[in-house]
Amino acid sequence: MPRRARLDAPGTLHHVIIRGIEKRRIVDDRWDRRNFVSRLGQVAFDTETDVYAWALMTNHAHILLRSSQHGLSQFMRRFLTGYAITYNLRHKRHGHLFQNRYKSIVCDEDAYFRELVRYIHLNPLRAKVVKNMSELDKYHWSGHSVLMGKLKHEWQDRDYVLSWFGQKEGEAGRAYRKYVEEGVEEGRRPELVGGGLVRSLGGWSQVLSLRRENERVLADERILGTGDFVQKVVSEADERIKYQLGDNERREKAQQLIEQTCKKEDVNPNELRMGSRRGRIARVRGDIAYQLVERYGFPLAEVARQLGVTTSAISKAISRLSKT
Repeated sequence: MPRRARLDAPGTLHHVIIRGIEKRRIVDDRWDRRNFVSRLGQVAFDTETDVYAWALMTNHAHILLRSSQHGLSQFMRRFLTGYAITYNLRHKRHGHLFQNRYKSIVCDEDAYFRELVRYIHLNPLRAKVVKNMSELDKYHWSGHSVLMGKLKHEWQDRDYVLSWFGQKEGEAGRAYRKYVEEGVEEGRRPELVGGGLVRSLGGWSQVLSLRRENERVLADERILGTGDFVQKVVSEADERIKYQLGDNERREKAQQLIEQTCKKEDVNPNELRMGSRRGRIARVRGDIAYQLVERYGFPLAEVARQLGVTTSAISKAISRLSKT
C-alpha cells in the first residue's frame, strides 16, 4: 500500500517522532547530543519554525513544533540530513541513521497542546534516564529545563508554552511544573503517539460502544484530534495537496539552481554532471550540493543523482563546506 501524503501546511502544530533505524542509537555521547540540539535550534531559527517541547533520548527523539511557511518537510530534511552527515563521519559509519520516514502527527492545539508538552518532557523520567522531577528540572536534553529556567535556548518558545499556565512568569512556571508532576502517575500515553485517534473519544471502551451503535467516527493516523478536527484537517489538506512541492517540482528547483549557478560561474552544466573532478568544477558542484541540502532540504541521494556523483561524494563535499 502506498504511503499517504503528509499534512504539511504552514502554521500547523506537529508532534514529530524520530527513531534510529532498527532501533539503533542516534546519539552516542555528549558531543552528539550537543550537535543534535544545536542543529535543531539552528534550523528552527533559519526556517522560523516555533519549537515548544522536545526530548532527546538514546535511540529516538520527540519534538512539538509549529511549521513555518517553509513547511515541516524542508525543516526535517535540513535538520536530519545535516545531523546524519556529521554523525556518520564522526563515527566512521555508512548508511541511514534514521528510519526513512519520521512520524509526524497533526495535533488539535486546543485539546492537546498542554498534554503533549507534558508527555514529551516526561520521556526521560519514564525511561528512568533521570530519577525524579528534581533531576528532570536540570536535565539538559529536553525542553523541560528551559521552561523551568535552568537552561536557555533562544530558539525554544518558552513564553508561549508558559502562557498556557498563567499570565505571570513565576506563577506560570509553578503551575506548569505541578501539571507535569501530576502526569508522572499516568505512565505511558499511547493514544498521544499512535494516531487516530478515535481514542481521543475517551478510550477504546467508548469506541467499541459507538461501533455497537453503528456510529461512524472519522479517524486518521496522521492526526490527533476528534472526528470534527480530523474532518477539517483532511478537507483542507485535499485543497492544499496540489500546491505542495512534489517530485517534479523538486527536480525543477534543482535544475534551476544548477543552471543559474553554472551560468554565474561560467561552468558547463554537462561537464558538471559527468563527474569531472577539476578543481573549479568540483568547487561549483560542492556549492550547489550545499545549497540543495542545507537551504532546500534535498535528500543526499537525490542531489547525487542531479550532480552525477555518488552520495558519499556529496556527503564529503557538504562536510567540508560546513567546516568553513
